[in-house]
Amino acid sequence: MLEALTAEMWAFYAEHGYVRLGKLLSDAELAGLQTRIDDIMLGKANIAYDKLLMQREADGMSGQTEQTTGSKGHTLNYRKIQNLELDPLFLAYMTRPLFRSICAGVYGEQTPIACFRAMFMNKPAFHGSVLPYHQDRWTHLDRDPLATVWTALDPATVANGCVTIIPGTHKRLLNPDHPSGFLTERQAELLLAEHAPLPLELAPGEAVLLHNWTIHGSDGNRTAQSRRAFSVCYMDAATTPSNDEPISPIFSDTRVPNSPT
Repeated sequence: MLEALTAEMWAFYAEHGYVRLGKLLSDAELAGLQTRIDDIMLGKANIAYDKLLMQREADGMSGQTEQTTGSKGHTLNYRKIQNLELDPLFLAYMTRPLFRSICAGVYGEQTPIACFRAMFMNKPAFHGSVLPYHQDRWTHLDRDPLATVWTALDPATVANGCVTIIPGTHKRLLNPDHPSGFLTERQAELLLAEHAPLPLELAPGEAVLLHNWTIHGSDGNRTAQSRRAFSVCYMDAATTPSNDEPISPIFSDTRVPNSPT
């Protein structure tokens, strides 16, 4: 398995705003995370549900629930579950030396790194919200988080709503003064007239590194196969939020243990 990005991978990432990381989970590790997230959704996990941000997907009876703390019922029909750094299994994965070295390449060596969000993202079978094209950014922060690792827990295909990106769009913000990173319909039309979107199809256990400004979106799920994924956004721990949210480093610095540097 990959232990660090090569120079060629970093060059590709700098040019295109994404790079495939290959399969990062063994079959046993993948099964462990799949079972764990299903247990969390079904209320079977020993975890502080009152600290998890949870949002159910819309169903035939009602629309999406708000994303708030606490369980919204024992169901696999969740759209998002956030704060998974509180779970030991997900925390162990997201703090691997590979991700520490990636943060060093993005934010600089010896920079303390925090988790902005560790989030389960789901498109249930024959369901799942359409996510319009956007750039990930949050105006309550004094600087933008720049790196997200997106790991497939199921096959991610065009048919079941894999992430689709527009490569190279990470080099500038389209709406720098707007509180949302979502594109207007006109902006999306102009971009798609000039650039071919790229579906990021992934096998279970495969991951991709995304620059947060790389424009991306996803369709709904037209298949019987769910599209579960784990997304971790890493940020400079010196980031200051305007809402006074506490920020705790998950890496005290980006030096990989036992590294000569």
